[in-house]
Amino acid sequence: MQSFRTELENPIVEKDIIDLEKKIRQFREGTIDEEKFRSLRLARGVYGQRQQGVQMVRIKLPYGKMSVKQLLRISDISDEYATKNLHLTTRQDIQIHYVSLDKTPELWAKLEQDNITLREACGNTVRNITASSTAGIDPNEPFDVSPYAQEAFKYFLRNPICQDMGRKIKIAFSSSDKDTAFVYMHDIGFIPKVKKEGNKEVRGFKVMIGGGLGAQPFLAKTAHEFLHEDHIIPYTEAVLRVFDRYGERTSRHKARMKFLINKLGFEEMVRLVNEEQKALKVKEYKINYDVYPETVAPAENKVALVEIKDQAKYEAWVKTNVFEQKQKGFYGVYIKVLTGDVKTDKARILADIVKKYAADDIRITINQGLMLKFVRKDYFKNLFTELDQIGLANPGFDSTGDITTCPGTDTCNLGISNSTGITGELEKVIREEYPDLIFNSDIKIKISGCMNGCGQHSIANIGFHGSSLKSGTNVLPALQVLIGGGTTGNGEGRVADKVLKVPSKRALQVLRTLLDDYENNSNEGEYFNDYYVRQTEKYFYTLLKPFADLTTLKDDDFVDWGHDVKYSTAIGVGECAGVMIDLVATLLYEAEEKYGWAKESLAQEQYADSIYHSYSVFVSTAKALLLDKKVNCNTQHGIINDFDKHYVIPGLISFVPDFKTHVLQINKNEPAKEFAVKYLAEAEAFLALSKTYREKQLQNS
Repeated sequence: MQSFRTELENPIVEKDIIDLEKKIRQFREGTIDEEKFRSLRLARGVYGQRQQGVQMVRIKLPYGKMSVKQLLRISDISDEYATKNLHLTTRQDIQIHYVSLDKTPELWAKLEQDNITLREACGNTVRNITASSTAGIDPNEPFDVSPYAQEAFKYFLRNPICQDMGRKIKIAFSSSDKDTAFVYMHDIGFIPKVKKEGNKEVRGFKVMIGGGLGAQPFLAKTAHEFLHEDHIIPYTEAVLRVFDRYGERTSRHKARMKFLINKLGFEEMVRLVNEEQKALKVKEYKINYDVYPETVAPAENKVALVEIKDQAKYEAWVKTNVFEQKQKGFYGVYIKVLTGDVKTDKARILADIVKKYAADDIRITINQGLMLKFVRKDYFKNLFTELDQIGLANPGFDSTGDITTCPGTDTCNLGISNSTGITGELEKVIREEYPDLIFNSDIKIKISGCMNGCGQHSIANIGFHGSSLKSGTNVLPALQVLIGGGTTGNGEGRVADKVLKVPSKRALQVLRTLLDDYENNSNEGEYFNDYYVRQTEKYFYTLLKPFADLTTLKDDDFVDWGHDVKYSTAIGVGECAGVMIDLVATLLYEAEEKYGWAKESLAQEQYADSIYHSYSVFVSTAKALLLDKKVNCNTQHGIINDFDKHYVIPGLISFVPDFKTHVLQINKNEPAKEFAVKYLAEAEAFLALSKTYREKQLQNS
């Protein structure tokens, strides 16, 4: 491959991109381990697809905010490097597919020209920080959470404490107690609160930790009913430090925050978080929301009157996709997007539409749609007409007829059965057979291609996730049916129950049966989840059991949605987070690299960062030597204890009083210059000593 260079205003970003290009060349030349390279590229938003030799690139858009200029830039990138399609995700990112690995540094550099990053969009990092799409215009919000989400994004981007964790971290901000960002299913979540202190109104947040989707969903626990706004970023840092040190690193299926809290106990987790307070980079982090750039309403222009050709569709669109903002006289407008996919030619037309009728602040919603802000009522007909011309004026946003789905087997390594094809078919059933349900926002349907939950099936009223069934010697695509999940509010929710598994091609019959049963047997005004609880899981299992009968299979049942060949399971290696690297030499190389970062941070007077990099030198070096003895290491805390057991106590390497005391100085000292200098010198000495020890062992072997 040809060497790539770029010139950007931000030298940190430029260095990052050049480093990615360098690592790609080293990987191509065989001088960097494949698993190490995988971890590196994932942390830069480059994810291996199901299809060999191409990549999915995830574009990180904090809380889903995107300008018209950024939308056009991303469209240009997809045209040049991908498939002329933009996939909107439930994490408020945009993904593009079928990208050449060698082109990713060049692609990234072009995105950065409009302040768009790939950094930490994948991998064992703090992922894209999400927020309610209505933040800033929500009539129910105590205050706009957008500035807080933005500052959290900036603070943790490239932060040493979250570059190489055991697993990913997901953070969300809801705009109100309605919890439209689902904080109860996040590792760390915030709900805005206001209280009176004397005559002063004080801002803060209810803080939830330990939630998660996946094969074993957990509901988050309340860490604080009210945490002052100046403390939310320091608190988040303390939680991440504990997660980094104590979190699982061998079995990735047990490595999320929820499992750590379950293992330690919530009270012990809280104690460890409090223990980190002294070592934090900042004890308070004031967010100056007064200087946060507010979204500006567009200048008022006279528009030519248009004739609405489909009055019923227009009226339904206004009823379901439009709401009045807290700013009187202005409206938010939702755009329903089937499977979250927008072709770039339509995206460019949409950009022109936004320029005419809305503010320059497009939000990606967590159900894979879009939202426009500050639309005047006089513009409704024109906006609807122009959106309708590109197929983006379908009513029923966030209704029963607006199904959330992940890409599934289209591109994802972990997909088991198709989720996008079935989504289109289910929406068609609702649109044609149950048209009134586009006005129903009580029943939410969500689909994932596997059990990992990118389509949020665990919190659906009616959910499906990809699976398979065996009939004799044949395998057929299947869907696990889940019922009863959803949001309660104020950080509380309900996880859906797994009812039974059915062949994928019977999903339409399953949906019809559930909807008909609810319509015929529910009490007047009874919500779907209340009906489910009243009837019980056993009732629904009996109701749906005939669809699980494999004695009546037809040939079509062995062909998945959107396919024309017989189904076969083909699950790849998941890359939702980096894979553990077990090579001793690679770990020592990593330790040297982290030492360089620590030294660089110290020179720049970034003492807290230098200290954390030095800590990482201790851990990586100790892990390398333990692996050399075939000692299995699954947490940083375990590595520290095991090093004393296998090296210090036997007298192979000397530490007084022990290794643990030296390393854990990190949370016993303020992050000041004197300690940073001392700690770095100790880490350097340990690295040098360990390399010498390792070389002697190799010579004697």
